[in-house]
Amino acid sequence: MSDVRRCPDHGYVEGIRCPVCGTSGQVVLDADRRRRLSKFGSGALRHFPEDAGIELDDSGWADWSAVVEAVTSRYDWAEEDALAAVVATDPKGRFEVDDCRIRAAYGHSVAVDLEPTDAAVPDVLYHGTAPENVESILADGLRPMNRQLVHLSGSVDAARSVGARHTSEPVVLRVDAAGLLESGQRVTKRGVDVYTTQTVPPRFLDRLEAGEQPRE
Repeated sequence: MSDVRRCPDHGYVEGIRCPVCGTSGQVVLDADRRRRLSKFGSGALRHFPEDAGIELDDSGWADWSAVVEAVTSRYDWAEEDALAAVVATDPKGRFEVDDCRIRAAYGHSVAVDLEPTDAAVPDVLYHGTAPENVESILADGLRPMNRQLVHLSGSVDAARSVGARHTSEPVVLRVDAAGLLESGQRVTKRGVDVYTTQTVPPRFLDRLEAGEQPRE
């Protein structure tokens, strides 16, 4: 994760220069503070809103001003501008902003009801996991566990990155998303490269072997 700067013409940008005009701009957040603020903000909106002092409605929305107060109370260096920078530059699209509201786009463990999106769903999706989980997943399918929904990735690299959070040698499972949809199950795109669904039964799963190219 890199620094966030403000370009006078193009707003918040990552890195040392604006990718559009090359202007260095003004640093809003360094990489470490950006990481800390992003982790707290997404955690508060996904898992511990009450502990953070914010309230979510049934669709997961919180008042922007309440979230600003939560982050500025926790970090004496944080300002509204810092939160706005984190949200605008999040590489995975973890946050959604609507007028004076903000919510996490996915990943909730608290009960919320996110409306479906109209985004297209690829025929094949992927799920990264630790090797010791593969046998049980292929036997029993994917279930939400400690989250509300099962989270799938749109690419092998993204799935491997998710699996790498839990193991140094992640295994990637291929998901027949087209088959899921044909069976009547909803699959919804969230953020940049995340797709959610209720469960994935075993018949829609197989293991992507090392060196195997994903099917288009």
